[in-house]
Amino acid sequence: MLRPTATSFAMRVCAFLILAFSTTLPAQQRQRGGEDARAPGIRPDITIFSPLDLPTPNRVRTASGSPGPDYWQQRVDYRIDVTLDPATRSVSGREHVTYHNNSPEALTFLWLHLEQNVLRKDSIGSLTEGGAAVGGPSENSDGVTVSELTSAGKALAHQVYDTMMRVELPTPLAAGAKFEFDCAWSFLVPSKVFRRFGTWDVSKGTVWELAQWFPAVAVYDDIYGWNTLPYVGTGEFYNNFGTYELNVTAPRDHIVVASGVLQNPEAVYTPTQLDRLALAKQSRETVILRDKDEVGQPDSRPAGKGPLTWRFLAENVRTVAFASSEAFILDACSRGELLVQSAYPEESLPVWGKSTQMLATAIEGYSRRWFPYPYPVATNVGGIEGGMEYPMIIFCSGRNNTSESGLYGVTTHEIGHNWFPMTVNTDERRHAWMDEGFNTFINRYSTADWFEKSKEAKPSSFAGMMRMPGVPIVTAADRLNGLQLGVLQYQKTGVGMTILREYVLGEERFDFAFREYIREWAFKSPQPADFFRTIENAAGMDLAWFWRGWFLEDAMLDQAVETVKQPGKRGGGSITFRNKERMVMPLTYRVTFDDDTTEVLKVPVEAWFQSDVITRRMEQVKAIKQVRIDPDGMLPDIARDNNLWSADK
Repeated sequence: MLRPTATSFAMRVCAFLILAFSTTLPAQQRQRGGEDARAPGIRPDITIFSPLDLPTPNRVRTASGSPGPDYWQQRVDYRIDVTLDPATRSVSGREHVTYHNNSPEALTFLWLHLEQNVLRKDSIGSLTEGGAAVGGPSENSDGVTVSELTSAGKALAHQVYDTMMRVELPTPLAAGAKFEFDCAWSFLVPSKVFRRFGTWDVSKGTVWELAQWFPAVAVYDDIYGWNTLPYVGTGEFYNNFGTYELNVTAPRDHIVVASGVLQNPEAVYTPTQLDRLALAKQSRETVILRDKDEVGQPDSRPAGKGPLTWRFLAENVRTVAFASSEAFILDACSRGELLVQSAYPEESLPVWGKSTQMLATAIEGYSRRWFPYPYPVATNVGGIEGGMEYPMIIFCSGRNNTSESGLYGVTTHEIGHNWFPMTVNTDERRHAWMDEGFNTFINRYSTADWFEKSKEAKPSSFAGMMRMPGVPIVTAADRLNGLQLGVLQYQKTGVGMTILREYVLGEERFDFAFREYIREWAFKSPQPADFFRTIENAAGMDLAWFWRGWFLEDAMLDQAVETVKQPGKRGGGSITFRNKERMVMPLTYRVTFDDDTTEVLKVPVEAWFQSDVITRRMEQVKAIKQVRIDPDGMLPDIARDNNLWSADK
């Protein structure tokens, strides 16, 4: 045992004083549940205002939240030839993959996603309650069959673990080098699948939607190295950017739409359809390329026998998806150089006749407010999937969206994902809130672009979502049940962003910072710390209290009017407020006087730093009739009854 020194004695005295002080910590330093209750893992010396414990900045990710001069990310290019055989429900393909190692280190193996394996009986998703079952029960399958894996004609050693496959490289792949390999694979599409792909039988055929369908190289990054979280079903995906040459072979009577620009329209459309397509590319109004009365007619498809191959090129995207059907109605319009189109069966009419204009309207709004839509094509597909997004193509339910509000709601949400995470490439397995929540937030303003009288609910109406103890927003999606996922990753994140924009920072200040975040991280992969830092640097405000209370913890908000002292002959009265929970927010209150005049006053959030109790003196000498906290309903206060004080009570 070391002998105590003067320094160690002083430290013990300081520790004693800190401990004594901690027994009377203000509420902003406590977690809900009583005067001395604290959430597990929350140190008593860390208040809601303490600086966040963020990763140390470096030349890859800087203190300002921007990518640094040494920022790197891998790139993967694909040439995929795939055949859809509806008769056997089989999808078979061959892909040539070029992997670019932009990291500063050599690699001795690669990891690939085999996401169709989630439907195997023994998969983690199938055996995990709430995993692959999200979206409804699924029919099991044999998953992906890999029939060939070679490089330069030589077989590559590989092992499959659940939805991941490790591929051993013949020699280490040096930094800055590339590795090319070929993979042949196939799988069967079950008649019932839980999410994101599947089939819908309609009167004139079947709508096929194929997504998360091909072996894809996992992300290797500067945070985790190889990102090998399995595909369970709730968490979506995190992929590399690259160029895709996608060649889809389907029955001749099918129309195919996919991520990317169609490269051979003259081979897959009739002369009439080519003329209509040319017109659509010049028209803001919707042009029908194939009408419902033409579906099933031989002359609505190119003459000949055998299948057709549709060739698409998608550049700088993180994945691709496609849809195919003999029952598709197809229409399109343009917005400048952008082709906007919809493919859907007759069962989706009449509301789907407005889909293309809805899609164009949503894209225009997002491009104007936040960041220009980065791709030359946008396609909406009406099929079995309720709502899912991929670069340049989205799947929205063609069965259930029978109302205009329902279709616009899902359309604007899914195309909004082309900003988050298709442009700002976040890790959806770990940080679903950074795409679902941010997208929910921007959807709020998009709705008014289509419905002129649209009125979104005030944040105060979402107080119920605060009552989910022990589960903060930053929890990974695969650790949440369906209710928690919707409340936290979508709703609470979206409401929090609204509060940050409309109540904390103000619209101009927030918009500048949020646009800066999108611009800095477009086609790159930010982490939560990068987002927090970018917003603080661009907005010029320390927001540690907001990030901690809203995102990192499960704190609740309860601001209350405690006492009101009426003015006397010599001066004005005073109002005392109390912050009763751990979360803090700026205080806004409205005072109504006896003569029915009013005054709205604001107190900055820093006022809560020293104490849970704030007293504000009134300059007016008039009697106070009423005091109301948050008169505009901008905060999800869990006990709004104590927000109001009235003299007659």
